[in-house]
Amino acid sequence: MLITPYKIKKAFLYLKHFGLKEFMNHLFERLEPEEVPYGPWYESHKPDEAELDRQRKTDIEGGPVFSVLVPAYMTREMFLRQLIESVKAQTYDRWELCIADASDREYPEGVMSVEEIVREYASTDARIRYKKLTENISISANTNEAFAMAEGDYIGFLDHDDLLAPQALYRMAEAVSRHGADMLYSDEDKVTEDLKKHFQPHFKPEFNLDLLRSNNYITHFLVVKKTLAEEAGLLRDEMNGAQDYDFIFRCSEKAEKIVRVPEILYHWRTSETSTADNPMSKQYAYEAGARAIRENLERTGTEGTVESLPDFGFYRVRYPVEGSPLVSVIIPNKDHADMLRRCVESVFANDYRNLEIIIVENNSTERETYAYYRELSKDPRVHLIRWKHGFNYSAINNYGVRYAKGEYLLFLNNDVRGDISTGWLTEMLGVCQRRDVGAVGARLYYPNNRIQHAGIVIGIGGVAGAMFTDLPKGRGGYMHKAAIMQDLSAVTAACMLVKREAFLRAGGFTEELAVAFNDVDLCLKIGKSGYRIVYDPFAELYHDESRTRGAEDTPEKVRRFQSEIEYMRVHWLDIIKNGDPNYNPNLSLKKWNYSLRV
Repeated sequence: MLITPYKIKKAFLYLKHFGLKEFMNHLFERLEPEEVPYGPWYESHKPDEAELDRQRKTDIEGGPVFSVLVPAYMTREMFLRQLIESVKAQTYDRWELCIADASDREYPEGVMSVEEIVREYASTDARIRYKKLTENISISANTNEAFAMAEGDYIGFLDHDDLLAPQALYRMAEAVSRHGADMLYSDEDKVTEDLKKHFQPHFKPEFNLDLLRSNNYITHFLVVKKTLAEEAGLLRDEMNGAQDYDFIFRCSEKAEKIVRVPEILYHWRTSETSTADNPMSKQYAYEAGARAIRENLERTGTEGTVESLPDFGFYRVRYPVEGSPLVSVIIPNKDHADMLRRCVESVFANDYRNLEIIIVENNSTERETYAYYRELSKDPRVHLIRWKHGFNYSAINNYGVRYAKGEYLLFLNNDVRGDISTGWLTEMLGVCQRRDVGAVGARLYYPNNRIQHAGIVIGIGGVAGAMFTDLPKGRGGYMHKAAIMQDLSAVTAACMLVKREAFLRAGGFTEELAVAFNDVDLCLKIGKSGYRIVYDPFAELYHDESRTRGAEDTPEKVRRFQSEIEYMRVHWLDIIKNGDPNYNPNLSLKKWNYSLRV
């Protein structure tokens, strides 16, 4: 890696911004080699000439006309020509390119202007349209001028120095024809100025509201039905710097069908002044981004405050607790009194007070356990009940719910403790109170300060698996996903807060799943009922996993585990076969760190 004065200056700015500890965490993450190098992966996965030729010959029934909007300003000739050529190279030919030129300075002698270059192309291709603006008002106003030129059914947004993959509009037309989508977006990557290196691919989930409120993960390549754009309202000057973020929110609030196309269709060119390479170059953009989130909360009637995180362009929404609803904390337990004590004490030490603890005793034998039970029985907030049968996590928790009086149910393992901060339950409750949320999961660490759970992806390891296992505390992981709030298909019930009504509507835990996948199954049932499952990394706890249950080391346990795998594969075949909508099919199902699928 070439060290330049610019990069040295940039490193010092980052050091000042993050502080030494966080700076080193970010540095180590950047320096770690890719498990699957992206450059060769990209070359092997992009469509070959035979596939591109097939697309050119395919007539997509009901295929729309796309208007690709480009606000240009003093664009370098090489960049502009490459942009135009990337549009002309589209395998789908029902498009128009609308370029609004706000260039307001004289070009040096011998340097071609935007107008000269575009008119050269337009003279041989009527689909290329040009408008000279009288003044450079703003990026939003200039883009709106390009929109005013558009005559297509759908509009797509392309920055004046970026590129479309040749199959971009074909894939979008396919998605419109197949799904009737009125808002679409794709995966993207970055490319160096000379186009020699593709890097930092962004493989995205299907539409994910909580992730969008954490970061503008949609960005490129955004395509919107023209009538939807008109209904939502065009780009706004007051949001310059995050005008696309604000537009995406407003369109998503009105869209009938949002579709993600899981393929690299957009190449974001980097330069030392662009936010693609230097996030510190546009501080005003992050402030505008926070405003965009606040306005989305206001329009959707959602209470919350927005904070910028140290990582540029990433945000935290704090959802306040409304009222003081009772939370029933359900803790299955067998022996290990010392562990249970730490768990219970950390619950009582948290800053949310209206709670009850229901300990479901399951065949303990140690004297110390019963001595601690007698101590706990003096506290009116603690209820001790006995499950006399063998271990069945699902049945034990369902039994505990029968005694719970709370509007919210916190399922908590006896080997989990909230020692990191006292605000974890308040944090989870504020999120869970949202009318669209059914369950909330926390970020859990092993005692060695490495991640044990940062959400669950369906399909990992064959059925489901926790993400970012063993990632050191303080690291954000791929696209900061370990450290930002997002919707997922499942979270672990080692620490999971559930709306009682969502739990009952889902039918509770499936008792056929005695040990494994019961939390995944419950989350999938809750999601099927129409609720969101939210991973909340700002609720952080320790988890000394499975000390009380023991290893899967007997023939009986192995047979039971295989039967639970079979249950999941039979009952959740669609999501296992078709892929987790909160993941991306280009990512590995054998790794849990968002590495590339090979």
